[in-house]
Order: sequence, then structure tokens, then C-alpha cells
Amino acid sequence: QVQLVESGGGLVQAGGSLRLSCAASGRAFSTYAMGWFRQAPGKEREFVATISSSGVSTYYADSVKGRFTISRDNAKNTMYLQMNSLEVEDTAVYYCAAELSTSARRMRTISPDYWGQGTQVTVSS
Repeated sequence: QVQLVESGGGLVQAGGSLRLSCAASGRAFSTYAMGWFRQAPGKEREFVATISSSGVSTYYADSVKGRFTISRDNAKNTMYLQMNSLEVEDTAVYYCAAELSTSARRMRTISPDYWGQGTQVTVSS
């Protein structure tokens, strides 16, 4: 099992930047594919970005491609989401997630087994 804790959310003006972190505890972090998902008020949860267990492969939703960067540091058991050029439409609760023995590609469309509690990101105009 793995436990996930997000941090780094907050209030930022449109065009600004934030970096989210997801700290993992438990066993074998480097064997989990990881991802970021978000849920805006009144909307379904959606995929934002995923990263393979090694960090080599990454995938992004079209809406964030070129603005967000997902990364991980397996030595620190931590995943990151660097968010630049934030837009009002990026306002949501952001969740990190983990899935054992899967690919970053597949993780885009499944419901991962492990979730953090979420961190609020609010972008003002």
C-alpha cells in the first residue's frame, strides 16, 4: 500500500504559477505509476497528467499540455506538478493518485487504487 499527501495548492492570479507536491509513504514508490487528476465544482473528475514508475514516460491532457509539467523523484518518494500560465479554468481540487504495475498511458483512463486527500487550486481573473 501507499499513502499520498498533496501540498502546494493555493490562490493565484491568472498567468501565475504553482507547484504541487505529492509525498508518498509506504513501500516501493518506484514501482507505482503516478498521476494528477482534478475535479472542478459541478464537474466530473478528469485526468491531468500521468508519469511512469521510472519517470521516463509522461502524458498530459490537451487542456494543460505545454503549461503543466509532471515529474517525480523516486529517491524522495515525491511527485510534482509544475503549473505555469494558469487559467481560471484550472480552478479545481487536484488529487494525486498511484497505481501499481501499470503504465502511465493506461493510468489516464482507469480509476487508480490510491488517492490523496486533494489540494485546492484557485485561479482568479
